Amino acid sequence: MSTVLQIHPDNPQPRLVRQAVAEIARGGVVVYPTDSCYAIGCRLGNKKGVERIRQLRGLREDHHLTLLCRDVSEISAYAQFTNRDFRLLKERTPGPYTFILPASREVPRRLQHPKRRSIGIRIPGDPICQALIEALGEPLMSSSLILPGEQQPLTDPNEIIDRLDRQVDVIIDGGEGRLQPSTVIDLSGEAPVLVREGQGEVPADVERP
Repeated sequence: MSTVLQIHPDNPQPRLVRQAVAEIARGGVVVYPTDSCYAIGCRLGNKKGVERIRQLRGLREDHHLTLLCRDVSEISAYAQFTNRDFRLLKERTPGPYTFILPASREVPRRLQHPKRRSIGIRIPGDPICQALIEALGEPLMSSSLILPGEQQPLTDPNEIIDRLDRQVDVIIDGGEGRLQPSTVIDLSGEAPVLVREGQGEVPADVERP
């Protein structure tokens, strides 16, 4: 059975956060709430965990996975960005945004887009997310919890438990989740381009396809 932890959405209990992080550090896959929708994640270097996430979600190899980082300074170790990108990152984070950026050498090739060598980056504002990555001491590899054949993410913790029990190692119940995933903005080209409109408001200087 999956371990279910009921963690307060505003004041995460340190003991429960440590319990979840210990499982992640051992190679576990965890489901947790974010400031957009529920997500599923594992350690950056957990190859088997990433394969489990792709299988559960039915993702192709060219689907961007996302690194959840604590702040902009941590992003600089895993992605390359310009002064223009930096300003946008500072304006919109922490918050429900995912930014696609050129990956640095610290990111394994298997986690990058196979042709563009890019990676998704997030700085979440959700207290549970921040507590997890702070306690882990490194970014968390993440993907929105949208199951194969479905258009919307799972939001009800009870349904998440019913459907994913025994398929993941930890399920964090942080209350009812939001229905929309994060807004995705591609910063890997000459101008910011909207990839997906979600929870976060789209900045005026971002091009729509």
